[in-house]
Amino acid sequence: MALLVRVLRNQISISQWVPVCSWLVPLSPTQGRWGRPLFGTSQKIKIAALRMYTSCVKKTDFEEFFLRCQMPDTFNSWFLITLLHVWMCLVRMKQEGRTGKYMCRIIVHFMWEDVEQRGRVMGVNPYILKKNMMIMTNNFYAAILGYDEGLLSDDHGLAAALWRMFFNQKCEDPRQLELLVEYVRKQIQYLDSMNGEDLLLTGEVSWRPLVEKDPQSVLKPRSPIYNDEGL
Repeated sequence: MALLVRVLRNQISISQWVPVCSWLVPLSPTQGRWGRPLFGTSQKIKIAALRMYTSCVKKTDFEEFFLRCQMPDTFNSWFLITLLHVWMCLVRMKQEGRTGKYMCRIIVHFMWEDVEQRGRVMGVNPYILKKNMMIMTNNFYAAILGYDEGLLSDDHGLAAALWRMFFNQKCEDPRQLELLVEYVRKQIQYLDSMNGEDLLLTGEVSWRPLVEKDPQSVLKPRSPIYNDEGL
C-alpha cells in the first residue's frame, strides 16, 4: 500500500493513516470472549501497531547489522533483521492479554504490506514476488517458533535458533552469534521494562544499540514469566 510506504518514509504523519486503519483488520478487540470491553479501541490499537512496526524499520541501525554480522546489503538481509525486531515486539505485546495479541496480528499485517510494497517498488516480477512472499511467510513462522524456543532456552539454544534462522546456517564466527544472543537478551529485557498500557496506547519502542557504549546503562528489571497464553 502506497500510503503505508509514505508513512514509513515520514512523508505523512501517522495520524493521516487513521481513516485507512478502520478496515484493515475486521475483528474488533474492544469485546472480549464474553463481551467484556478490552483496553482501548480498534482504531487506536491499529495506529499503535503501525507505530510499533515503523519503529522496527526506522529505528533499527541496519548498517551496523550488515557490518558486524557480515551480512550483504540485500532485501533478504533487511527482511531477516526486520523479522527479528518484529518478533521481539510480538514477544512483548503477547504479555498484554487478548488486546496485545490482537495488536500482534496487526503488526504482522503491516509487515507483510510493507514487504510486498517494497518488492513492487524494486520492480520484482509479480509472479516471482508472490512466490517469494510464500517462501518468506513459511520462513517467518518457522523463525517465530525457533526464536520462541530459543528465548525460553539457555544461550546455547538461542544461539542455535539464530544460527538457523538469522544466519541461515552460514555463520562461522562464534563472536557474531555471541553478539546477537546478547543483543536479543538485553533487548527483550529492555522491552519488558516498558509500561504495557503505554505500548498499547502509543506503540512507541526504542532499541538498544547492537554494541553498548555504556554496558551499565542496560536496564535489569524483574524477569517476566512466559507461558503458552502469553500472559
